[in-house]
Amino acid sequence: MMTIAGKALGRRRPLFADWSIPLPPGLGGDGGPTLRHLIEVAVRGEVAAFQQRQQDRQLWRALTTREIDSAAEKGKVTPGPSEVPIQPVDDDQAVGTALQAFEDGLYLVVIDGEEHKSLDQQVFLQPDSRVTFIRLTLLAGG
Repeated sequence: MMTIAGKALGRRRPLFADWSIPLPPGLGGDGGPTLRHLIEVAVRGEVAAFQQRQQDRQLWRALTTREIDSAAEKGKVTPGPSEVPIQPVDDDQAVGTALQAFEDGLYLVVIDGEEHKSLDQQVFLQPDSRVTFIRLTLLAGG
């Protein structure tokens, strides 16, 4: 499983919890894909996960004692469906935005400890590869 991680410069905590996806066919081995294709796969995977989380929040569910105690510690216990309407997400637009943000220098991509700088650069992945997206923080002030 390929691990996807997110970090931001100047922050100790990650942007999101690491998540894993199986190495899609054609992304491993000698004829590696381009960084552009890898970003597209990661974005489409996250969009699918986001849509699933939205669907899951629309259902009533039974909570275990442990889940109730854990949620109570955080200050909110919600077994019922979310009142927030489902937000549609356009996969193609999300991919386009991610690619444009990379070209604009808003984040870096590091694969197994090596930074990749060109969208058309070939990348080589292993089933246990770690892909880290590092958000760069813009300086504020004059």
